[in-house]
Amino acid sequence: MPAHLTHDAILAVEDLPFEDIEVPEWGGAVRVAGLSGKSATDFSAKLVQMNPDGSIKSLSMDNFMAELLVLTLVNEKFKPLFSKDEVEALGEKSAAVLKRLSDIAMRLSGLSGTAVKEKAKN
Repeated sequence: MPAHLTHDAILAVEDLPFEDIEVPEWGGAVRVAGLSGKSATDFSAKLVQMNPDGSIKSLSMDNFMAELLVLTLVNEKFKPLFSKDEVEALGEKSAAVLKRLSDIAMRLSGLSGTAVKEKAKN
């Protein structure tokens, strides 16, 4: 049995996955990083409004891909490439590129339709 981790050991681990993705349409590559647990929960809660019985009240997909990519496109030092004020501008880029990158961000963050609903409910 492996040794049990300590509090400090857990917090010291850099565990957010990332991928560097070539984007020929933009003439280079970008780094897509997975969301932290808190960021994933906050993002999911913004998308899904739940009824008290646990059913979905409403689902907001308004500029969904750009909203996600503002949180997950980072530089080599993992600093965001875009601010939250730039969601609309990023949303004006190619839908095909945004879809491709947001699919990667969702996968790296462990998000799926079911996961989004569960995170929002919790």
